[in-house]
Amino acid sequence: MPYEIIPFRDADAILRQKQMDAYLEETLRYLDTVLYGRYFRGSQLKTCLDEMGWKDGNLSILEGRRYQFKGLFKRVGIEANLYVYEWILEGLFRLQLGYDKGLIDAGILLLSGRRSPKSPLGTTKELVQEELEAVYPTVSLPVMVALFDLGVPQCIEA
Repeated sequence: MPYEIIPFRDADAILRQKQMDAYLEETLRYLDTVLYGRYFRGSQLKTCLDEMGWKDGNLSILEGRRYQFKGLFKRVGIEANLYVYEWILEGLFRLQLGYDKGLIDAGILLLSGRRSPKSPLGTTKELVQEELEAVYPTVSLPVMVALFDLGVPQCIEA
């Protein structure tokens, strides 16, 4: 599988209750298909989420500010950075703000799963699990983390 989904705090149960599990799977497959090997993933990600209907309502996180979710559907927010894994804390913070303000019931965080195989921190999945446990209770929302391996962008390949 080109991506891996890791649920936390019963986020998978919330998505099933909202009848969104198949919809999320379809969205993730579409994102993988469109974004694999691409260089400008950010603007393409927004276009893909828009095409898949993830622009359901007001995306603003803080009123009067530019902070917005990447996507929102049935009170489930999406945040993403498909370039660097280290964006995990900012993405979680944005989702937590929306959760605490009552804007979302759960969050989905899309991240790059590519890290150096020489990392002493273990696999990316293990690192996600450790970090989400470490930031609790500060980050307490139900969240699903999707780790993508989108390959090396076409313009960089040797």
